Amino acid sequence: MLHDNDTLMLGRHAFTSRFILGSGKYSLDLIRAAVENAGAQIITLALRRANSETDNILDHIPKGVTLLPNTSGARTAEEAVRIARLARECGCGDFVKIEIMRDSKYLLPDNYATVKATDILANEGFIVMPYMYPDLNTARDLVNAGAASIMPLGAPIGSNKGLATRDFIQILIDEIDLPVIVDAGIGKPSQACDAMEMGAAAVMANTAIATAGNIPAMAEAFKKAIEAGRTAYLSGLGRVIDKGAAASSPLTGFLDDETTR
Repeated sequence: MLHDNDTLMLGRHAFTSRFILGSGKYSLDLIRAAVENAGAQIITLALRRANSETDNILDHIPKGVTLLPNTSGARTAEEAVRIARLARECGCGDFVKIEIMRDSKYLLPDNYATVKATDILANEGFIVMPYMYPDLNTARDLVNAGAASIMPLGAPIGSNKGLATRDFIQILIDEIDLPVIVDAGIGKPSQACDAMEMGAAAVMANTAIATAGNIPAMAEAFKKAIEAGRTAYLSGLGRVIDKGAAASSPLTGFLDDETTR
């Protein structure tokens, strides 16, 4: 296998898996498949899940898997900061995924508030992974605020539409010196592979696996697709010819060519 030492660095932590499970559509089968079949080393959780009186998600996440609490439900920077602090007090560690959404129809992130919350939490020692709409200026602001990565959406949450924002994500990959983790909207393993071939550092998925007919098989398909895309990117993709064609075999030396007689 190429690049055996290839790891995803988030803060001071190294990961060999580049698949992150979003657990919004929580089920034990999904978590089990993500760890056993997809090799996930990071799983998100909402604080309300961890505090559930009927079923605590923390009881079902295997040891050794890193928890990534998200600020789901926050509508302001202040609410996101409060949720992150509560998550750390509950023993969820220093990782936090910032999600701030004032828009209830399309669930698009509030980039301005996200930068504000990132700045506060990074200064408090959190490893901040902000979910954001792919905008270069916002991404630069997040770098300056101390983000450990940026997580641009591929398409609206839960839509399974794939890389609708592909061109803008590519700009971030080319211009931002942080891991770019494509989050939201990835619906197929082929789309995850495409994101990795672009140079994304990792892919987060939830709905695509949770709503699949065979959850373990789909989790494994995502693992293989992400690994293939990463290997292709590191190998250096072949050239693209805009016009015409280029023969892959020599155009000389045919059987009726005098040079072969």
